[in-house]
Amino acid sequence: MYTDGDYLKNNPTWDVEDAPWKADLIFRMMEKNRIRPTSICEIGCGCGEILFQLQKKMPASTKLTGYEISPQAYELCKGRSNEQLSFQLKNYCDETDNSCDLILLIDLIEHLEDYFEFLRNIRVKSPYKILHIPLEMFVLAVLYPQFHLGQRKKVGHLHYFSRDIALSMLRDLGYEILDYEYTAGYALPREYGLKDKLLKIPRSLLFPLCPDLTVRIFGGYSLLVLVKQ
Repeated sequence: MYTDGDYLKNNPTWDVEDAPWKADLIFRMMEKNRIRPTSICEIGCGCGEILFQLQKKMPASTKLTGYEISPQAYELCKGRSNEQLSFQLKNYCDETDNSCDLILLIDLIEHLEDYFEFLRNIRVKSPYKILHIPLEMFVLAVLYPQFHLGQRKKVGHLHYFSRDIALSMLRDLGYEILDYEYTAGYALPREYGLKDKLLKIPRSLLFPLCPDLTVRIFGGYSLLVLVKQ
């Protein structure tokens, strides 16, 4: 679906509207943990807007590279390239000379058939990695199976995570978890209908009191994770 145009047909903006928010989350995570990369690679960079927004926050000397397998997404990337920001229409794992200081895996691993093998293969490519993982294994989603089927059909999600499963998986693969936080994607300005509007009420009211329980029951959140090789 990423190479034949189906993904673009179902997602015509390629989530460009979310990119400033995601770039800000990534930058704040780096600043909080005093990560100062001189080179950053994003695997599955989509339209390239996250890197484009992140570049505005980084020192001018920082080199950023986006890798994407979709020809349609790559076409969207071209207009964002500049002297320090470049894009490659390639599978990152097929390259040999692509090591960097920080790898970004933003809303990626849920799309991969074998994310275990992928995460093993890229371990040596950078000392640090930041992942953004949708937490789509929650109570209401299990009770309403059309949710997971819809995510599979529209955006190609093959795997569904909870916080504990995601963190356990990373530890099993030998990664050291340095930091993580919930991100409230549900609060972004979108029009998903009345059900999502109603769900915003318990999400926003209960999260300050019991964040873990709120995420497990009502969903609407992702997990931003900083790991070390």
